Amino acid sequence: MEPIRGTVISVNGPIVKARGLAGVSMLDIAEVGPERLIGEVIKLDGGIAVIQVYEDDTGLRPGDEVVSSGRPLSVELGPGLISNIYDGIQRPLVDIAKLLGSYIRKGVKVSPLDVGKKWRFTPLAKPGDAIGEGGIIGEVRETDSVLHRIMAPPGISGAVEFIADEGDYTIEDTLYRIRGSAEYIGRLSAFWPVRKKRPFRSRKKSGIPLVTGQRIIDTFFPVAKGGTAVIPGGFGTGKTMTQHALAKWCDADIIIHIGCGERGNEMTDVLNEFPKLVDPRTGRPLMERTVMIANTSNMPVPAREVSIYTGITIAEYYRDMGFHVAVMADSTSRWAEALRELSSRLGDMPAEEGFPSYLATRLAEFYERAGYVETLSGMDGSITTIGAVSPPGGDFSEPVTQHTTRFVRCFWALDKALADARHYPSISWIDSYTEYIDEVRPWWNALDESWHATRSGAMNILLEDNRLQQIVKLVGPDALPVSERLVLFSAEMIKNGFLQQNSFDPKDMHCGPEKQLMLLKIIVEFYDEARKLLSSGVDLKSIVSMKAASELIRLKSEIGDGETGLIERYRQEMRVEFGSLREMKAGKT
Repeated sequence: MEPIRGTVISVNGPIVKARGLAGVSMLDIAEVGPERLIGEVIKLDGGIAVIQVYEDDTGLRPGDEVVSSGRPLSVELGPGLISNIYDGIQRPLVDIAKLLGSYIRKGVKVSPLDVGKKWRFTPLAKPGDAIGEGGIIGEVRETDSVLHRIMAPPGISGAVEFIADEGDYTIEDTLYRIRGSAEYIGRLSAFWPVRKKRPFRSRKKSGIPLVTGQRIIDTFFPVAKGGTAVIPGGFGTGKTMTQHALAKWCDADIIIHIGCGERGNEMTDVLNEFPKLVDPRTGRPLMERTVMIANTSNMPVPAREVSIYTGITIAEYYRDMGFHVAVMADSTSRWAEALRELSSRLGDMPAEEGFPSYLATRLAEFYERAGYVETLSGMDGSITTIGAVSPPGGDFSEPVTQHTTRFVRCFWALDKALADARHYPSISWIDSYTEYIDEVRPWWNALDESWHATRSGAMNILLEDNRLQQIVKLVGPDALPVSERLVLFSAEMIKNGFLQQNSFDPKDMHCGPEKQLMLLKIIVEFYDEARKLLSSGVDLKSIVSMKAASELIRLKSEIGDGETGLIERYRQEMRVEFGSLREMKAGKT
């Protein structure tokens, strides 16, 4: 196709208007000015095209040339995505750094995938086979942790006319040909528009929790694979660190981490940490199943807007291979701020707090691309989307937080008071909620049927503690009856011995489901037994001074995931100590 050429007629920040682009379509790529800055057509008004430029367009002026290839803004999908770090428009930052140093020069063009690298291709189809859309053509070992499946693109089906023999090929070599209504020539890589959802056969309910290793999430507020969650919190409450912990330890096959408008030093922490981390499932570096999109606050604002679409499209690609993918978007507030700036440049009518009226629609479009699905190839795959929101001043009533809660089913509210008290994760057990309890309950019941009862018992203690804290502030704890002081003591055991987690403790940084459940069961059992002793006349001081009470708080950091049998030993010792108190009381009477 011949390029379409036009001329710049006005420049308003990142919004450029051009004339003469006859034949261009909405969402097509447009290269603007002598440096061929990457942009996207976002509006057509008669003979004028409005272009959103994703790079610094300082120096651009009326009369400069605009060129469009007539192709939508797309990402290149193929082997080599894993372990890579991209900016919002899929430029590889490591490759650019090797060429230009620490800063991206505007107009720089670098292929997202290494065109010279050869990949070992193993064919799984043969000439004459009928291949449907999404059918598996062959395999490439992308990393030691990821087996990359080469698939017929959506919309392509027919008979295989040719397929290459097993061997080493670049992403530009022809690997197969499919003859359907037309001939399709397939390579290792292909392009896909970022704003277009990749199709699948059907949505399914997973019933499988995304196990994160964080006790307050997995046990109290779980998210199912294919689910959606949001982490709202004010400055310094730990949104980024919580997402880092989830990315490190969750049991997804692939991690897509989108740093959308966050500070550069936070992304630097990720880039420095992840290559050193060992994946507990494979023993290999965690980067071998991670893709990063780094669009930091010092990069052009418009690129934030497209960065989450770049990330979710890559996630859909790996979902279609049958992988379970977790997407971390940090933060959607910065993305929404980019929308606000661009809409004001366009002269759109502002809605609440200056955000565009279509903010809710755009948020819905992003979160609805999550889900547990049957792929076109017949396999199960999922995308779990976890977005962070940064409400100014921690005000959860602001528009981004409010609209986001309409489209997610898991709400992990961060509490400033907990963060100030160095209680991490600082997820509030009062303000948070999840709608996935009924979906994941069978999974937990298969592990231990007492899960729901144990969780409910612990939550009741925490809710009663929250009520009593209001009274304690007025009259002090000594004015309460002993039964309520026991509630306060037991709630502190749950907070310090279960909910609080140390990311630097090798035994506490990750907690498997079995350990989580056993820890909580023994604390709830302590409360139940202590309440019985109180009712029989044993004084509270004897109960709270028990050796078992102090040991329970330390169990989380003394016993690892593979040593859960030791928790049962502690439980037996606790029961012996309770028995001694009963005997002492009986002897006195």
